[in-house]
Order: sequence, then structure tokens, then C-alpha cells
Amino acid sequence: MAGITNADFLNKVIPYGFNVATLGGYSLDGSTIEASKRIIERGRKEFDFPLDVIFNHIENEVASIKNVHSDVKVSANVRATTPQPIIEAGNIKDLDIIEINCHCRQNEILAIGCGQNMLNRPDLSDFISQVVDNVKSEVSVKIRANVEGVDTFEIADLIENAGADYLHVDAMKKGVFEADWELLEKICNNVDIKVIGNNSVNSQENLKKMISTGVDGFSIARSVISGNLDFNITNF
Repeated sequence: MAGITNADFLNKVIPYGFNVATLGGYSLDGSTIEASKRIIERGRKEFDFPLDVIFNHIENEVASIKNVHSDVKVSANVRATTPQPIIEAGNIKDLDIIEINCHCRQNEILAIGCGQNMLNRPDLSDFISQVVDNVKSEVSVKIRANVEGVDTFEIADLIENAGADYLHVDAMKKGVFEADWELLEKICNNVDIKVIGNNSVNSQENLKKMISTGVDGFSIARSVISGNLDFNITNF
């Protein structure tokens, strides 16, 4: 969650049983940094680091987690209009996973073709492949499901064929207050890439539903931030 999930926060929640900690989302180029500033101006939390600081900041944040939890993989969720800044971030020392943000739905991010509007890019496959071919870290792509005008299953195939290691799916469904469990199950049955399920993991019951879809892992954000995570995920 932009503006929230930094190293200090993650070091506090990792003991709930997480084996991957995701920093970010971070904006990595001029366009996305300016968009983040506009989001901050209207009162929403965002990370705000200039270009000459952001990459060193991420490296320091990674080290801060590794120094406390050396056995945990560290991921960074990032936004950029071109692959190069993401490639630079993906080669940061000790960063295990670089995650391309095709997920954010803030208007300022959408206006520059980033976030979930990345799913409409005709060069998305090449964008991902360039990152995959030029980073030391593993590559994840986080998407929002059921985006109007976007075939989620075609996007899942595209991401797999582009060489990413993980497909991270926010299984949001408009007008529904739970994850789209059926969609997640269909994705898991139709791709070989590792699928990380996101959305609605806020109770033991929903966590069991998430696992039953066949995902390789799951992510939790809002219920941790709100303090509503009342179970240890290592029990599942």
C-alpha cells in the first residue's frame, strides 16, 4: 500500500507468518513521481521520493528488512512509464522480487497510462520481457482483475508468456464485496506461472476460500493495516 508499507511497517507484520514482504508502491520516473505528488495533494498517502533518492531508498529499505528477517524474500512494487527504471530497481542489491504495478487505479496514475491502464498497453508483453531479461531479481506482475474492456485470462497468458515468475491478482469484482474466487480458480487451472491471490483475506474463512482456488500463495494488505488480522497465517 503506497505510503504505508515501508520497512518499519513490514518488520512489525512479518512475524504473523509472511515469507515475502512487499515494499511500495514506488514511483520511479518523472511522470509517476509527479502523479504521486498530485495524489498527496488531495490527501491520500503516497511515497514521495525524488529520482536522485528513490533507488538508494529502496536499497536501504531492503537492507532494513534483511537485517531483521534474513530468511524473508523482499519484493518492491513499482510504477514507471518505461521499463528502464524498473530494470534499475530490479538490480538493487538483495532485492528478491521486482513487481510491475499494473494494478493501481488512482486517476492520476491512470492518466499517464500506468497502474491498471498498463493492461491496455499494446506493448505490455515487450515491456515485461525487457524487465525479465535484464534484472537479477525475480519478476512479478500485479494486476487488477475484471477491469472493464480487459480480458483477465488473456492478460494472465500474456504475463506468463512474457517470462514473469509470478502473477499477482487482485481478484476484485465490481459491486461484490468478496474476491472473485471463481476467476482465481480458472486462472490457476489455465496457467503454469505461480499465482498469488489478493483481495478479501480478512478472516480464516476467506483464507480457506483463497487457498481452495489453487493459488500458490496469497497476499494481505488492508486487514493487516486496519489491525483486523486476528490469526497467524502459518497455520494454513
